Amino acid sequence: MSLLSVSDLRGGYGPVRVLHGLGFEVNAGEIVVILGANGSGKTSTIRAISGMLQATGSVRLHDEEILGKNPEAIARRRVAHVPQGRGTFPELTVEENLRVGAFSRKDSAVDEDIDRWLTTFPRLRERRTQLAGSMSGGEQQMLAISRALMMNPVLLLLDEPSLGLAPLVTQELFQKLAQLNRETYIAMLIVEQNANLALKTATRGYVLEAGEIVATGTSEELASNDEVRKAYLGMA
Repeated sequence: MSLLSVSDLRGGYGPVRVLHGLGFEVNAGEIVVILGANGSGKTSTIRAISGMLQATGSVRLHDEEILGKNPEAIARRRVAHVPQGRGTFPELTVEENLRVGAFSRKDSAVDEDIDRWLTTFPRLRERRTQLAGSMSGGEQQMLAISRALMMNPVLLLLDEPSLGLAPLVTQELFQKLAQLNRETYIAMLIVEQNANLALKTATRGYVLEAGEIVATGTSEELASNDEVRKAYLGMA
């Protein structure tokens, strides 16, 4: 069942158009990856879905049109965005960052969920009272994801989660994302340059080039596509 359905998505920055009629979908409980080189429109796609970039076309969540709504309204519909560059509040502690992530919630299970995500990411529990800005890049990325999870999202948008991380940290992070997906059934849309690792984690993928989708398929199909292999997987 389609959770997110995007069609004819067009947008950009001022007079510069960077998205040219994109169409794709994310099903409930699915991990989908968008691959592409720098400047292909990956981040702009995520920003358009989360209400941070003016766009036209259609973005439907649970068959409700959300394109044109502001970021807070979209977040309240349980779409969580982990932006490129971590997205933590460096002057707040780990626990304070997690509480900020629960800003839209009205239930009484916030403390329970804080404990849940600190258990999922044990290093964050060790640094519960530490300022986010004093932690390593990998720890800050785990915190950014945990803070997004505090929204109880149905859809998690992740913009280049591996950016600036060491290979071993990146591998651990993607293993955690796959585990979270299996255990919570949260759907994820990931834009990523580390194509090899992303395709091992995702169910399906789309390849962007100059703001247009040029290839689509299951992870296995994209990994075996000669053009994708040459351009994004470092294979001849």
